[in-house]
Amino acid sequence: MLRLARCVQRCTPLSFHRLARGIATKTRPYYITTPIFYPNADPHIGHLYSLVIADVFARYRRILEPNRPVKFLAGTDEHGLKIQKAAQAKGMPPAEFCDMLSSRFRRLAEKAQVSNTVFMRTTLPEHHNTVESVWKALMEKGLIYTATYSGWYSITDECFYTDAQIIEDPTKGMISRETGSVVEQHTEVNYMFRLSAFNESLLAHYRSGEHVFPPQQNTFTVHTLEQSPLEDLSVSRPSSRLSWGIPVPGDPAQTIYVWFDALLVYLSGIGHPWDGDKGLKAGWPVDLQIIGKDILRFHAFYLPAILQALGLPLQDRLLTHAHWTVDQQKMSKSVGNVADPFEAIEEFGVDVVRFYLSRVGGRFRDDTDWSRTQLEKHDREIQSQLGNLLMRITSAKIAKRADTVPPVAISCICAELQDESPILTLLDATKSMPSKVHSLMEQLELGEALDEIMEVLRVANKTITDVAPWNKNTAPADVFACRGASLEALRVVGICLQPFMPGVSGRLLDALNVPSEERTWAEVEEKALLERWVQPALGAEVKEAARLF
Repeated sequence: MLRLARCVQRCTPLSFHRLARGIATKTRPYYITTPIFYPNADPHIGHLYSLVIADVFARYRRILEPNRPVKFLAGTDEHGLKIQKAAQAKGMPPAEFCDMLSSRFRRLAEKAQVSNTVFMRTTLPEHHNTVESVWKALMEKGLIYTATYSGWYSITDECFYTDAQIIEDPTKGMISRETGSVVEQHTEVNYMFRLSAFNESLLAHYRSGEHVFPPQQNTFTVHTLEQSPLEDLSVSRPSSRLSWGIPVPGDPAQTIYVWFDALLVYLSGIGHPWDGDKGLKAGWPVDLQIIGKDILRFHAFYLPAILQALGLPLQDRLLTHAHWTVDQQKMSKSVGNVADPFEAIEEFGVDVVRFYLSRVGGRFRDDTDWSRTQLEKHDREIQSQLGNLLMRITSAKIAKRADTVPPVAISCICAELQDESPILTLLDATKSMPSKVHSLMEQLELGEALDEIMEVLRVANKTITDVAPWNKNTAPADVFACRGASLEALRVVGICLQPFMPGVSGRLLDALNVPSEERTWAEVEEKALLERWVQPALGAEVKEAARLF
């Protein structure tokens, strides 16, 4: 017990932060992860949502810090009783069944232009090596022991629940408060992890800052640790019940609990076990973990406790998103209301689907209803505000009238305009937008960041309508100013839109002849804009553009 106390004392939250600071942030990769998906059925729109949200932040980080590598992990969680039973129902060996379904999740990521650098499967040998290494390390520290365990087990959730975590449902019987899954009373001889030993250190960690987003989830995490202290966790199942998994080292009669196994994928994905500080250089700790709200406790309690036990820094931030529903109901294969992500991408295009998921789902706080009507509405919005704007302002008629004026810099245009000029309003909106978007992205407010980008497009479209550069009564100087300001707004929007709509933004920047090396965030910061605006505005070199959509 003294050894346990010393272990926990050494692993306080402050020691983790000091360890993480030992290697300067910019000298280690930025590390972002999605939840690893359970491939007992085909992917649905919720899986695509998690992938896209993570990809937006990964792409944003790459253009914000182009010299810093980004490690981006996605993957599949392929062990457990649900997989075992699903494979049996198909008459397939579990490994073959996992190969088939895991490939569909990998294909979804590719179809959605998700830029993950690692696709980790828990059936891979390198992951087994990590799990066995962690298990042995915890055993050596006296943090894993054997005991007879009784509790409420959910096959659906692949976990035990305590009495306080279940309620009685009049039709289903006993169910989980968190997920609504049916639970059954089980008594087993299992290996246990001393999770309870880490309640106070985890509580101190979550009290020290907003480590879970949205903020109400951080408050919920603190409240849970205060009101329902952690109990020791069963981390194995008898092999007679569960054979499809990683055997407990030295005890083949027990199989390692699927969640203990799965949570270690974030370590195996960057090469754990490490020597010395190689883990930090490889990218640990995770900078941002994208998870669904239903798996918060696994990532906020179980994984951090294991990390503390290993003496590793905790994840920096958890983004806990809400769920997508259909007709206000949770998607369910049995109900038949699962939205197919492949069909949506095929019909509307990947960029429009990404835009919709980010714009509508980027608030994260409340469940969002998947609606074809809303998807069509957002498709029309982005095509109108962005696609039509490019077509209008690059038209041959407007370009011909603008070319009658000698090229001038945007700074000169600004100096000549009256305060009430719509062109000046557009340039002011263009200049201030990137800093707003940057601030919101750092705050993980994805939906609001997109709102700011769309507002500039709205202002740009209104400016063209107000100035009417196609009208023969509009002075050529005003035509040039309107075209130059609009093209500049499109350039800035195109750079800021890259994380959300990589295909469309790439075509937009190509149309504007923006070199690949000039597509980083530094190019739209206010200082860079002011320096650029003393040069001649975009004009004759931009030809009539092709359609973006």
